[in-house]
Amino acid sequence: MIGAGAWGTALSIIAARGVGSNVTLWTRNPALSAAINQDRMNIQFLAGYNIPDNVIATSKIAEAVAISDAIILAVPSQAIRKIGKMIYNIAPKNVPVVLASKGIEHKSGKLMSAVVSEEMPGQPIAVLSGPSFASEVAGNHPTAVTIASADAIVNPVGSLAHRLSLALATPSFRPYISDDLIGVEIGGAVKNVIAIASGIASGYGFGANTWAAIITRGLYEIKSLSRALGGRDETLTGLSGIGDLALTCSFEQSRNLSFGKALSNHQCKKTLLSSNQATVEGIVNAVSVTDLARKLGVEMPICEAVRSLVSEDLEIAEVIKRLMQRPLKVEDAVRRNCCISR
Repeated sequence: MIGAGAWGTALSIIAARGVGSNVTLWTRNPALSAAINQDRMNIQFLAGYNIPDNVIATSKIAEAVAISDAIILAVPSQAIRKIGKMIYNIAPKNVPVVLASKGIEHKSGKLMSAVVSEEMPGQPIAVLSGPSFASEVAGNHPTAVTIASADAIVNPVGSLAHRLSLALATPSFRPYISDDLIGVEIGGAVKNVIAIASGIASGYGFGANTWAAIITRGLYEIKSLSRALGGRDETLTGLSGIGDLALTCSFEQSRNLSFGKALSNHQCKKTLLSSNQATVEGIVNAVSVTDLARKLGVEMPICEAVRSLVSEDLEIAEVIKRLMQRPLKVEDAVRRNCCISR
């Protein structure tokens, strides 16, 4: 397990509980790895949840990957390329790499699976995503996620996604299998941007009507970008799409929602951005998602609105006004039977 934040720690606990796998949890911080091994708890990032004895923390990355049967990457998305370079020459050849990070690479506009393919050529790739707060996963709350691998389209039962689901499944953690890596990745990346919009709306004093509109039209934006890249709409009606979107846009545990709420409460934007850049994925992805959408000719007005707030000097009232005064159009479900332009 590469990354000992809340999510990496929770997944380590799950992997250790499942079939009793031995898990090595890597953190860059030697003091944190020593504390985890001594306290059997990650007090810094996931306090209150015991870590099984078959999870051993280390700050030496070679110890974490050299004899691994699978490598799960749970670091911030913008660190994936650097981490991939670090571990490629010390990881076993053909060992599966599982992406538990959500995002689109800044500037290149590449999905995380494409980044790993470039930095770790030949390694099988899977993506793990879905509605899952780390504390609830560690606390044994019933949770369902999606694991996607390309080979599942040929033989789901023999696929990498299926093997990983068997390794990670517990009585409270249920992975479903998919072959649509693009849909799963886009759902995970864009929902963080939409969650910032949901937080802004909540902090601004708007209620359930606005929340429902953001969820619904946000899902449409996710589907549009996924479709342009070859992902499937039905993937986004599942756990890694509407499931993850609804969770992230609804509860205070969501760092992206909480950031949006703080932003709308007139806290200092510069301070908020500098202190949350590494942990609130939606900040960077508001730019990377819209850059990619513009390149593909995909319209994403909610994501564009968030971008204008985190990377420009526009006021929230002006952004809301622009968003609500866009030309009226037909909802996607009925557009084929209507002559009004989209």
